[in-house]
Amino acid sequence: MSAADTTTPAKVPPPRQAPPPPGAAARPRGRRTSGPAAVPWLLLAPCLLILALVMGYPLARLVTLSFQKFGQSQLWGFQAAESVGFDNFAKVLGDGDFWAVVLRTIVFAGGAVVFTMVVGMATALLLQRVSSWLKVLITIVLVASWGMPVIVATTVFKWLFDSDYGVFNALLSKLPGVEMIGHNWFASGPQGLAVIMLLVVWGAVPFVVITLSAGLTQVPAELEEAARLDGAGAWGVFRYVTLPILKPIIVMLTTLSVIWDMGVFPQVFVMRNGHPEAEFQVLNTYSYDRAFVVNDYAQGSAIALLTVLLLLGVVAVYMRQMLKIGEVE
Repeated sequence: MSAADTTTPAKVPPPRQAPPPPGAAARPRGRRTSGPAAVPWLLLAPCLLILALVMGYPLARLVTLSFQKFGQSQLWGFQAAESVGFDNFAKVLGDGDFWAVVLRTIVFAGGAVVFTMVVGMATALLLQRVSSWLKVLITIVLVASWGMPVIVATTVFKWLFDSDYGVFNALLSKLPGVEMIGHNWFASGPQGLAVIMLLVVWGAVPFVVITLSAGLTQVPAELEEAARLDGAGAWGVFRYVTLPILKPIIVMLTTLSVIWDMGVFPQVFVMRNGHPEAEFQVLNTYSYDRAFVVNDYAQGSAIALLTVLLLLGVVAVYMRQMLKIGEVE
């Protein structure tokens, strides 16, 4: 037996630890300071304060008016506003004209959202297949149209669809067997609302195209190539590769489009010269007419509050879809 086998190995002393900083012994373990957690709230405080001032008081006033009797006499101070409970809501919900306006608004918003998303998706996909300079040119045009004020865009569309001097009627009349000179697109509600829907879609498509184009850059080319090698065509690649990756963006854009199109006001108001006929009324213009034309501010507030609750339902559906997407991911 050698000396190396009989020698007891020496014990290595444990490493020395640095002394704790002063005051560290007094700090309990497992407890974090509240300073870093409060920083985001401090940064958000100015924005939240502005939102509370700009939206908080009008919303509170809207809720208050919807439960009162408030007309011109109360507005000018001749009579005091009195509480009527849910009478305003009962009158609104029991009015057949209100439900006709709700149905018209839903159909109008649904059609506008579908056309916006379809045209926006098709344009975004086409932009991925054009040259760089043409893509830049189209993007500039889209941003310019998106930045055009609503009043200006509405005035342009009024001129395009004018019965006597409209460019659209003149172009259609050049087709064989078509005579549209003098045709009034606003003689009936469905045709007039179709023109207004086209105006809304024209103003909403640029935002959808730019957002979807940014999302398409995140689709891995390897997945598309693998799908093509497996025999998938253009539709198969879009359905099984591109669409699932873009789903969160599509859900967000669809929800925003529903909220924006349900809240359409200036397009209808200006297109009908400030006096929308009954067959052109949507929820926002109907609420405005009840408040400022009929001078029943309480019922106008009740209609506006019901519109807000309807839009909150849309937001709830959006949040539910986003939470489902988050759970899957």
